[in-house]
Amino acid sequence: MTIGAMCTKNVATVKRGATVQEAAMLMRARHVGDVVVVAGTDGRMPIGIVTDRDIAIEVVGQGLAPHHVTVDSVMGVPLLTLREEDGIEEALAWMERRGVRRAPVIDREGHLAGIVSADDLIRLLARELTRVSALMQRGRIVEMIRTEDSLVDELAT
Repeated sequence: MTIGAMCTKNVATVKRGATVQEAAMLMRARHVGDVVVVAGTDGRMPIGIVTDRDIAIEVVGQGLAPHHVTVDSVMGVPLLTLREEDGIEEALAWMERRGVRRAPVIDREGHLAGIVSADDLIRLLARELTRVSALMQRGRIVEMIRTEDSLVDELAT
């Protein structure tokens, strides 16, 4: 599976120059923990990311006024972006190397296509592990049925 196939497509975004307060209000309204900062004539080029932790540590924790601080000054850069065609293992490796829990996903033109988080990857891997567990359980059941059928055949002869 590719990152593009499993990422969240509906990304909360703000433009460069937006205030941290605007970003926080958007996060609250959308029930998300981050916003991607975008630029470009079409507003689809990701240039940074601001997380709820960035706001707590870099703005509130320093006693700054969120309505006076712009997202440019607290956004995480350089920004790690993943390509839609990247695999899950590759994405995990990049995220681990960079120590980030969230990464915007870009298309071939470099435009924002989605976002993936460590939580998304955990949910996906948990579903896959559940399928493996079900497969193992099904294998045991099939084996028991075969064994019973074999015993019945032996007793019948």
